[in-house]
Amino acid sequence: MSDPAASILVGGGRTITNRISASRNAVLLLFFLHGVIFATWVSRIPAVKNSLGLSASVLGLALLGVAIGSIPAMPLAGWLISHHGSRPVTIFASLGFCLALPGMAFASDAVTLGLALALFGATAGAMDVAMNAHGVAVERLAGRSMMSLFHAMFSLGGMTGSAIGGLVAGNGISPQAHFIAVCALALLCTLLSMRGLLPASVDATPHAPAFARITRPLLGLGILAFCFLLSEGAMADWTAVYLRQSLHTDPGTAASGYAFFSAAMALGRLMGDRLVDRFGSAFLVRAGSALAAAGLSIALGFHTVGSAFVGFVAVGAGFSVIVPILFGAAGRAGGGAGISAVTTTGYFGFLAGPPMIGFVADAINLRAALGILIALSLAGVLLGGAVKAGEQRGFPAAALEDK
Repeated sequence: MSDPAASILVGGGRTITNRISASRNAVLLLFFLHGVIFATWVSRIPAVKNSLGLSASVLGLALLGVAIGSIPAMPLAGWLISHHGSRPVTIFASLGFCLALPGMAFASDAVTLGLALALFGATAGAMDVAMNAHGVAVERLAGRSMMSLFHAMFSLGGMTGSAIGGLVAGNGISPQAHFIAVCALALLCTLLSMRGLLPASVDATPHAPAFARITRPLLGLGILAFCFLLSEGAMADWTAVYLRQSLHTDPGTAASGYAFFSAAMALGRLMGDRLVDRFGSAFLVRAGSALAAAGLSIALGFHTVGSAFVGFVAVGAGFSVIVPILFGAAGRAGGGAGISAVTTTGYFGFLAGPPMIGFVADAINLRAALGILIALSLAGVLLGGAVKAGEQRGFPAAALEDK
């Protein structure tokens, strides 16, 4: 076998191929659940905001709780993965993320909402790092790219969670009942996925460097990750508010905005690997950036419900393959430490974006605040060449034969 880690999978009556297939399905399910849980919260932000009587700026401050929780949790998760492998970290973080969801629905004011969001952010950040690390391990052992498909499942989960959120919001179901039901189902699915995960020994590397050396390619990738994850975070947290507050839609329509965005993201990511093989990573980053900027211009420029949904679809399609491409390029440019550095930088943007939009919305208006995302999207047109540093047309063939 060309990969020593593959020998770990032999045993227990399973072939290597079957073990990798099971682990792939487990990671796909976890990415899907992550999207469902996150979108469940996003789809009910207007309801929580209104029930607590929060202004846009106060809601923005409460949303900082996600950053306060996740920023220390992400490097801690990385350290734990290095020493103990991604399997146990993935399991505990995923269970914690499920259990953290109901906290926001039972908040009594902005302070308790912020505390609940801090716990939500900590478990979300740890799960994100862990399941991506486990996905990298599955890719390496399988000998082919899967990251775009994994991220597609997150988008499908986001679409599903948002669509269900729109349905229950339109029928007057409370966030408390909604979140408890999703929590219970997600816990069950997480427990079912655990058996398929790879052994912890597959990717436990206690002597690996904790931080990557910042090279020019990694710097460019980090800037792009910051811009696009900031924009994704803002789209997630503010699309429903924009539709409800600026365009005066009903609660169900407002909650469905993120579903259209997520659907386009999912479709683009399902085709992502083939598109990269045909057109190249740099071209896709630049084209996707231009498409996203155009979609935002349509959504905000025409200021109608129809144009908003058309624009959100264009933004989702444009964003779809960019983050998976950035993570892959970071791994080729700096290995696991490179992925960690670019992911952490990107999530600073993801977490800073929503509160920043809230402050600008209170100072000017929400429409103008979301216009900032147009400029951030265009950064990909200027810096798309950064992904060429480690561009690769797939993985070397891995001789993972059934022994």
